[in-house]
Amino acid sequence: MKLTVIIYSNDAETVWNAFRLANTSLIHENRVHVFLLGKGVEAMALSTLKYDILEQAELFRNNGGVIIGCGVCCENRKDEMPLLQQELRCDMGSMQDLYGLIAEADKVITF
Repeated sequence: MKLTVIIYSNDAETVWNAFRLANTSLIHENRVHVFLLGKGVEAMALSTLKYDILEQAELFRNNGGVIIGCGVCCENRKDEMPLLQQELRCDMGSMQDLYGLIAEADKVITF
């Protein structure tokens, strides 16, 4: 199955759970893309000891998951978060890319 997970929250627990679900989906041999949209592009900056988002994201990448960040959303935050794109360590995408992921997905899940 092809899954697209859209993360648009900047709540640490929500983002952590989204990546946990994405990782569980990979274990079940699904193809999974995570698209970080809006506040979701702040995901990696939210990591804490309790909600280790960086660990979950790295596990996701290492197991074949793909993370795409919204380029415009990152650009909108460049004054407050100048290193955001580097911290995300993922490709930047557009609404056209998100549309393509949604069109190809068997399921779309939003957080």
